[in-house]
Amino acid sequence: MNCNIGKTDRLLRVALGVVLVIVGVVTSGSQGIIIGVVGLVPLGTGLMGNCPAYTLFGINTCKHHQM
Repeated sequence: MNCNIGKTDRLLRVALGVVLVIVGVVTSGSQGIIIGVVGLVPLGTGLMGNCPAYTLFGINTCKHHQM
């Protein structure tokens, strides 16, 4: 899997994902579940270093192309 997310982008995604997951956990009901699940998307892409949407649109913020 190729890296297409740069260091700053990854850090922002992980931070946003963690915040959303925490907000989802402390929020009750279906709203909390939805917020938590939405938070998993930036968290997962930030940890993996690859964003399928970036691949689809040909965006690459990673300075070093990794294989």
